[in-house]
Amino acid sequence: MNENVMYALEIMGKGMASIFAVIFLLTLIVMLMAKLADNKTKDIDQDEA
Repeated sequence: MNENVMYALEIMGKGMASIFAVIFLLTLIVMLMAKLADNKTKDIDQDEA
């Protein structure tokens, strides 16, 4: 039984680490997209002025 529990914890740990890695990656992508969109808006505002 102990061997099965340790194997289950190993699988669960890998799964949780993967979830956090994907969330972190998506957060970085969204922040990068927001920064790029902000730069484009500033460029457009400067051209109109």
